[in-house]
Amino acid sequence: MPPFLIVALGAIGAVALARVISAESRRINAALDRQRAADKGELKTVPLERDPATGDYRPKG
Repeated sequence: MPPFLIVALGAIGAVALARVISAESRRINAALDRQRAADKGELKTVPLERDPATGDYRPKG
């Protein structure tokens, strides 16, 4: 097989691989964005108080 065909096949394969990786990256980022939008506002802070005996912080209540 002539060397230019090997180089051409390699280039075509590299472009195809780059397109697959790009599409997969976009799909995953879209899923993460949807998840972040759904989770927005669900993080709540928990008040802590210091235990005088041990010095550790524990949730109030």
